[in-house]
Amino acid sequence: MEEERRKVILVCSVVGFLGLLSTATGFAAEAKRIKGDQVQNLSHEECIYPRSPALGLGLTAAATLMIAQIIINVATRCVCCRKGPHQSNSNWTTTLVCFIVSWFTFVIAFLLLLTGAALNDEHGEENLYYTNYYCYVVKPGVFAGAAVLSLASVILGLIYYLTLNSANNSNNAWGGAPVPPQSHIAMAQPQFPPQDPLFMHEDTYMRRQFT
Repeated sequence: MEEERRKVILVCSVVGFLGLLSTATGFAAEAKRIKGDQVQNLSHEECIYPRSPALGLGLTAAATLMIAQIIINVATRCVCCRKGPHQSNSNWTTTLVCFIVSWFTFVIAFLLLLTGAALNDEHGEENLYYTNYYCYVVKPGVFAGAAVLSLASVILGLIYYLTLNSANNSNNAWGGAPVPPQSHIAMAQPQFPPQDPLFMHEDTYMRRQFT
């Protein structure tokens, strides 16, 4: 039991740290992203982007979010196949909903972080759209939204992990209690009065007492 508790604390600590790191780097990428007025378009031939740490911050946020999601799913294993006989329907519903929503928010946040990081990469391409040339930048709020979704994904993952873990402990308490060892039971021996030798009648012999 103590070992299981230490495992839960370790998983929650690591996943929580990774979730906060992903959220922080996502907001930092939002603050450091390249703005439209920072891009120069010289003679409609090349888009000149300034240097920005948003690329590294976005990739860091995506990587830490993915690691946190992997740890949670390895710790919980197959959620859909682990409903115990003593687990209440409300707890199972909570676990399943958090599991599904956590994956949904993870996918969206991960794609937004990768897309934002890619658009902040230094490049000199331009795009022609209806005879006009454009230089693409990340829209405001992309990194921030991804950071919020990252935090939500980690929190929901921790909720279904803790709910599932508490349900498993409850199942062990119901069906896993050890049977106390059986003590040695003294078998009752049949008690018979002492029999006279050869089952003879007492009138046929006499007892002699030795002193």
